[in-house]
Amino acid sequence: MKSHNLATEPPTRVPQFTIRLSSTRRGARLARRLAGQQLAAWGIPYDSETSQALALVTAELASNAITHGHCPGRDFRLTLLLLPEHGVARVEVTDTRPERALCDPAAEPVPPDAPSGRGLLLVAEYAERWGWMVRDAYTKTVWAEVQWSA
Repeated sequence: MKSHNLATEPPTRVPQFTIRLSSTRRGARLARRLAGQQLAAWGIPYDSETSQALALVTAELASNAITHGHCPGRDFRLTLLLLPEHGVARVEVTDTRPERALCDPAAEPVPPDAPSGRGLLLVAEYAERWGWMVRDAYTKTVWAEVQWSA
């Protein structure tokens, strides 16, 4: 079941990795690499479908954070969680532009000749569920859950 625009809270006692990264292309690339490395540290092989899917989703969410959610001098935050009881690995990317809500890619199709705008379609395809939440006046978190099997 795929969904979006749901504000869900992950359980508190799960394997978690969090890091602040610069809102630059280098920071976005690092987010993707760290996602794969962290999953490997948790026992999910680097070349597995789960790892590759989560790396792709992380890259897209980080890219969106630096392109659309960036304020000068402000970093973005990457959080990875392993939720074995739900069978998913979850990525959260928090940026500094809460006023920039996300559009539903299925509701607002991108013209075929547009140079960009298809990233959330990739997220929707690879993620079991995804969405976003605004917790305060300063940040927005976009999250996605990728199916994981032991």
